[in-house]
Amino acid sequence: MQSRATAKYVRVSSIKAKRVADLIRGKNIHDAINICRLTNNKPSRAFEKVLHSALANAQNNQYLDGDDMFVLEAHANQGPTMKRMKAKSRGRGTIYHKRSSHLSVVLEERN
Repeated sequence: MQSRATAKYVRVSSIKAKRVADLIRGKNIHDAINICRLTNNKPSRAFEKVLHSALANAQNNQYLDGDDMFVLEAHANQGPTMKRMKAKSRGRGTIYHKRSSHLSVVLEERN
């Protein structure tokens, strides 16, 4: 049985979030949560919340044992980009991008 959870419109770049997704993919659920706790960046805190949500979905909705779960899939897809303008000298402006991403995790029970 599989359990999944997603977090949409998280204000982190998908490139940075993919690094954390690669770290936790294939790991035991408790090891993945510990990796997210010990990795000191913003996407790891967001992935930790998604992992806790997927674990709660597995235990409460599908009545699975939380100790036997492992991370089958972990994705960080690109979300919408907000375009903002910053004032520069001589009446000019430059556009900068505030990127967001959609984080998703799929847990599966290990036999």
